[in-house]
Amino acid sequence: MKESHILESSRYAISFVLHLLLLFLFFHLITCDPINVPVKILLNCGSHELSPFNGNNWTGDVGSNFLPPEYDKSSTTLLISKIEPLAPKVPYSTARITHSPLTYSFPSSPGLKFIRIYLLSSSYLMMNPSDAYFSVKVGPYTLVNDFNPSFFAQELNLVFFTKDFLVNVREENLNITFTSSPSIPNAFAFVNGIEIFPVPRSIYFPDSKVPVPYLGYQQPLFINDEYALDMLYRVSITNYYSNNVENAFGAWLEDSSYISDSQSGSVLTIEWRAVSMNCSTFTSKDYIYSAPEGLYRTARTMGSNEDANMKYNLTWSFHVDSGFKYLVRLHFCEIYMAVTQAHQRVFKVYINNQTAEERMDVVALAGAPYTPLHRDYVVMVPRESGGRKHLWIALHPNLESKPKYADAILNGIEIIKLSDSNHSLAATFQLRREQTKKKVPQAIIVAGTLGATLALFFPFFILIRRAWKKQNWGTSKTLPSSSIERNHKKIQPTVTSGHCHQFTFAEINIATSNFSEALVIGEGGFGKVYKGIMHDGVTPVAVKRSNPSSRQGFREFQNEINLFSFCHMNLVSLLGYCQERNELILVYEYMAQGPLCDHLYKKQKQPLPWIQRLEICVGAARGLHYLHTGTSQPVIHRDVKSANILLDQNWVAKIADFGLCRTVPSLYQSHVSTEVKGTLGYLDPEYYKRRKLTEKSDVYSFGVVLFEVLSGRPAVNPVAVKEESEKAGLAIWAMHCYQCGTIDQLVDPCFEGNIRPQCLREFVDIGIRCLANRTVDRPTMGEVLSTLEKILSLYL
Repeated sequence: MKESHILESSRYAISFVLHLLLLFLFFHLITCDPINVPVKILLNCGSHELSPFNGNNWTGDVGSNFLPPEYDKSSTTLLISKIEPLAPKVPYSTARITHSPLTYSFPSSPGLKFIRIYLLSSSYLMMNPSDAYFSVKVGPYTLVNDFNPSFFAQELNLVFFTKDFLVNVREENLNITFTSSPSIPNAFAFVNGIEIFPVPRSIYFPDSKVPVPYLGYQQPLFINDEYALDMLYRVSITNYYSNNVENAFGAWLEDSSYISDSQSGSVLTIEWRAVSMNCSTFTSKDYIYSAPEGLYRTARTMGSNEDANMKYNLTWSFHVDSGFKYLVRLHFCEIYMAVTQAHQRVFKVYINNQTAEERMDVVALAGAPYTPLHRDYVVMVPRESGGRKHLWIALHPNLESKPKYADAILNGIEIIKLSDSNHSLAATFQLRREQTKKKVPQAIIVAGTLGATLALFFPFFILIRRAWKKQNWGTSKTLPSSSIERNHKKIQPTVTSGHCHQFTFAEINIATSNFSEALVIGEGGFGKVYKGIMHDGVTPVAVKRSNPSSRQGFREFQNEINLFSFCHMNLVSLLGYCQERNELILVYEYMAQGPLCDHLYKKQKQPLPWIQRLEICVGAARGLHYLHTGTSQPVIHRDVKSANILLDQNWVAKIADFGLCRTVPSLYQSHVSTEVKGTLGYLDPEYYKRRKLTEKSDVYSFGVVLFEVLSGRPAVNPVAVKEESEKAGLAIWAMHCYQCGTIDQLVDPCFEGNIRPQCLREFVDIGIRCLANRTVDRPTMGEVLSTLEKILSLYL
């Protein structure tokens, strides 16, 4: 009896094990990818062959199973020659181009997929770049719509780029469809390469039941895989001592390009052997998709000066499309060896002027130092005309918690666009059409025929004397742009901008207390400048309001907006504009210390020490050097003067007033032919005589600024004008002193021998070279900057 019972028990045990094996096999069959589904797809579009590149094999799409045979006939392939020095040969040397819908079909399994589309600026396709408008769809999701790669590449100042997406695929096939825009005549679509691989769902959708704070809304947001994601920015903190940060999605960008204020804090780095990180993520199988360990070994803090930290926000700024929700993931890890306990470093986190964290305490949240964590937030960027807007992230110490350190820390930033209710990630890109330029009558400029010896001196005397008789020399005067000026009471054309925030007139009115005269901080050729306070009640701004009788009007207004989309720490940031009720208003960051000229020859101001003046010159030179060389097209400022060099609360110099600037259409053009504009005393004599504007025209004007800084005198001396003295124009007087060996007469008396002789010689030499009568004899701004940095280094 006992033996039969044991036998029966054995049968049950065997049966149970067999059932478990069957269940395991069934579960394995329905969850595992089919054998024919590749782990990773790298498609070289327009290519006939297998192309090895960077250790990977790229498959050509010609004759492949991904593209049905009929599409080979309805689309064309293109070999792009001479692209290798500009972009990687694979996949950018070939492309597939189509005027009709084109669908790639890839074998897939259900789940989250990373999709990267490789695109070259369409200007290299030997076709009209303005016709390259198309949409890209994956299943129900629209990834881009009416998208023009050339305009996008121009905005990023790149020859090639990628668009990265995460899409939850529910079918057995992943279909990607490229469709040319039906509203554009002769529109075409193209693609250079496609990359696809599966991604663990837990990376961005860890648990759909866990809500994410939705800033500005009482209810949180539940993010699930119904959303498609556009991976816009992955930013790390790097410096000379840190390694590049990469994960499965590629390299992370450096954050220094996105710091939006002159205060960039300091970078803190710990060596790999110095300490071990406390995080199980770094040993998990999904580590290659997560934020890598190297990200957390470098951080940006506000700095060691706690008094200074309380006076500014550590701020990053990113361009995004308006009308979408964004997932903002911030990465934190306390790596400062002195911060080992909770409540030692507590700070506030703001996203788009909304409080994301009132008391961010990294050690308290992580449980220990050297322990990484990330925090997710969702922010809505309201839809606005123009489409593009800034998304701001700012940190500020919270002293209410009485921490040991008045500081903040951040290790990395991710910004991801979420699809809307229509499953769309696509912003409506504004079509850029060149407008026919109207010719404006130029002012008649009379000048006598001058002898060779008077080529530099006499024209300036004529200009300065006439201007003195007609104008009040109490303020700098700008040459009139034309004998015909626009009347602001007439209907204004509408400004167009894809980058600039548009304020309402009501917002501006509140910010300036109904344009109170008590808030006027300056006045120029465009109109009065007011100090305003934004709606947050804290942020100061400078509001420039056009005067109907001003010499400058809509063209300068449009110029400021169109050409001020770039960002540099030595350029004053344009925050937005307002165009309502025939008003033309520009809103800038507030520069607390005002223009440089106020500190050089206004007696009520404390004279600036020599080293500080040198630092200001270096900062201004960096801003001009960026304009000349750091943008897709060189930009000539055309009105460089000490009044247009502004100083922030930390005395950082920034170039301002871009109403008169001009771009050089091509690197191969030596000049721009244009009417004469600028300010008397700073005008390049060759530009004045020949009306040929070059970057060297800015160099000449900057040379005048250098001698203003050295002497503490204005570019034009009104008393000397009356006396017809050669001291009337500072440029003429500086050249005279240099040639006579009496340069000491130019040095500001307040220095009292504080300038080292070697530094004085080099400073004067570079200033005189800037003032050379011939353009070819002047240095570039790069050479000027290098010389000034060398002079400054002798004091540091």
